[in-house]
Amino acid sequence: MSAAEWRKAMNAGAGRYAWPASPSPRSSPQRAGGVGTQRGQGVAAPAVWAQSIVQRVRVRHLLVLAVVLVYPWVASPFFTFQVGAQSLALGLIALSLTFLAGYGGMISLAQMTVAGIAGYTYAIFGTSGTDISLRWPWGLAVVLALVIATACATLIGWFSVRTEGIYTIMITLAIGVAFYYLAQQNYSIFNGFQGFQSVMTPRVMGVDLRAPLPFYYLALFWSLAGYLFVAYLLRAPFGMALQGIRDNPRRMSALGFGVTAHRVAAYAVAGGIAAVGGVLMVWYNGLVSPGSVGTSWLINILIIAVLGGLRHPIGPFIGAIVFVLLQNFAVDLIGRERFNLLIGAVFLIIVLFSSDGLLGWWAHGCRYLQMRFGRA
Repeated sequence: MSAAEWRKAMNAGAGRYAWPASPSPRSSPQRAGGVGTQRGQGVAAPAVWAQSIVQRVRVRHLLVLAVVLVYPWVASPFFTFQVGAQSLALGLIALSLTFLAGYGGMISLAQMTVAGIAGYTYAIFGTSGTDISLRWPWGLAVVLALVIATACATLIGWFSVRTEGIYTIMITLAIGVAFYYLAQQNYSIFNGFQGFQSVMTPRVMGVDLRAPLPFYYLALFWSLAGYLFVAYLLRAPFGMALQGIRDNPRRMSALGFGVTAHRVAAYAVAGGIAAVGGVLMVWYNGLVSPGSVGTSWLINILIIAVLGGLRHPIGPFIGAIVFVLLQNFAVDLIGRERFNLLIGAVFLIIVLFSSDGLLGWWAHGCRYLQMRFGRA
């Protein structure tokens, strides 16, 4: 992003999303620009945000929304729960990594750790098949899970933002591995290698949220909320500043922006998104154990984010669909022992021949068709 593009984006973002400043008591309507200007300045930011979303909605967005809404009514319970709902929950966790890596330039391998912290917190304060659980109301357990996981993500960011490149990857990987061994060896809080089995999924108005149809729409709601939140944040002044820090942190620091503060805030935002996905994954599996936060899952979240593409918030959900389909059906083709070999081969092919995952192939194909049929 060049300096001119960044200034233009910042000016557009500030004018479009910032809260209007209240006029000075000494200023008169004439000085402020008349009655019409005063009415324009009084428009609330949420209304402007909603108007901007409506302006950006395209036919393809409506088609995708219609497909994901109708999908559980035409698919079997297996595809609704095992494929659809799991892809949405994993995509939400991978979305937190996409936000950090694609728009903040910070590759963190601790996002599944943050999700696991949320899952463990819910199991500890909620109800499960072990005597360690405190059996508090599930709503309070969810709030505590989100708050504690987000605080831990902020602390991870505070340690990580002082490093760059491979050092950031290594320190987040070390934190993830440390939490894995802590959960595996601690029995008084994390119940050791067994973890928490039979974690209770709440019932709301008599509806079991772990049933395929309710859980799918619950995961869809939070995935759509996470997608819209990230899409809005990337066009807000904070998101623009974060992308500027990604491209040239020294220039942003010279302009007066707090580079460290923005990066830590980005970790906190990503941690909140991953925490929601972690609670969904605990409800999906009905359990949480050290295997849920093992090294393999730390890498899997990175694979999911890269498969879909790191340059758009929809990328992690596309990558999650591919990953879950391979996870469920690759075993029938090549055997359970070689499942990771197939995932690795698909990952290498996409990385070698696409600069932005599956979305890069899609964009290249659209450009090719446009050039071919445009000339015709």
